[in-house]
Amino acid sequence: MYNNNNSSSTPSSTASSEAGDVRNSLFNPGEPLRQPRTSPPVSDGSSDRGSPVLSNVGHNSSSAADALVKNSKLSAAAPEFVPGCYASVQDDAYSDESEGYYAEASLSDLVQDFVSHLNSSPGSFESEIEYITDTLNSWVTTEEILQELVELIYVQSTSITNFAYTGARLCNHLSHQIRLTPHSGNFRQLLLQRCRTEYDRREQAVRGDPETQKKFHSYVLFLGELYLNLEVKSGKGTPGRADVLLAALKDLLNTLFSHPDDPNLMCAVRLLKLSGSILDDTWKEKGQSDMKEIIKKIEEILLDAKCSRDVREMLLKLVELQSSNWGRVHTAAVPSDATPDNDPNYFMNEPTFYTADGTPFTAADPEYSDKYQEILDREDYFPDAYEENGNESFNDDDDDEMDPEIEEAFEKFCMESDARRKK
Repeated sequence: MYNNNNSSSTPSSTASSEAGDVRNSLFNPGEPLRQPRTSPPVSDGSSDRGSPVLSNVGHNSSSAADALVKNSKLSAAAPEFVPGCYASVQDDAYSDESEGYYAEASLSDLVQDFVSHLNSSPGSFESEIEYITDTLNSWVTTEEILQELVELIYVQSTSITNFAYTGARLCNHLSHQIRLTPHSGNFRQLLLQRCRTEYDRREQAVRGDPETQKKFHSYVLFLGELYLNLEVKSGKGTPGRADVLLAALKDLLNTLFSHPDDPNLMCAVRLLKLSGSILDDTWKEKGQSDMKEIIKKIEEILLDAKCSRDVREMLLKLVELQSSNWGRVHTAAVPSDATPDNDPNYFMNEPTFYTADGTPFTAADPEYSDKYQEILDREDYFPDAYEENGNESFNDDDDDEMDPEIEEAFEKFCMESDARRKK
């Protein structure tokens, strides 16, 4: 009975089976799918029984599917499946005619990213500079790339507002860490050559249009930051400042004062506020009176030049600042020679102690020694009781002992607690 039921089949089931084979063979991954233009006709099951049309469709479609499989280039043993349109997309992305999303980053983009990050987060300089240096060293492999790097950093340092200081720090670090040293010079030498190019154009720039003057003033302030931050190793091995920049700054100041309009005078004031104290000290050490000559020129400008009231006020305050030793408090020349009499900051970092009645005192107090000794006697303080790591080391014999004052306070606390419980 089971075999008879299994062997019997209706025309409808045969047609449905063939139609399923047709669908499976036509929906080949190699053929694109499209929406049908019209919906398939709705028919009941009885109308399809024994239909010769459905049988013909199944036969013709099966032949077409066999032809597709025979001519197909797909292989089950292929290492990966790549759609037919994939190659054209990749070619467009990497072609020269298309900008694409996979374009390789350039050195200019890399430097701009680093500079933008340092400009927005200058506090991350110390933590990020090693990574930046390693990345740039991997890029700088030829003399042309090194010159491009110098130009990129110079342009960024003189064009981005308030980046001159961080740019000077970056230049100082790279001058010591960039490994490539071609015949034309290392990073520092190429940077100074680039600065020399702008220095030679100073007479034309100081008389130029507002935009040219603005670029020149940015260069002057960057050179001031570079003088303060660029370290040059001397023959003794002790790093010092570049003397070539010292002479350049003096000439730039003279150039600015020789054309005393408001923008030039404001740039000179900003430069002197930035580096005036260092320039003054350096010239005095060399036995030169260059700062006195500069102050004299400022006084002459205050008498003769037709500058605005605000700029005149800036110049007057600058002269006062220089006469007060640039606002610095007089300190002892050598730290070991500092005393409370000649150094007003002598007790600045001293700790504050408190007496038994809560009165604060420091090392500047005349009775400091007596009061401090009272604290040592009262607290039985011994420096040897502390280990090097800062943890207290206690003697086992003293574990059960309690200070009389603490013991008395503890007994009073216990008595008050018992009284509250009884209430």
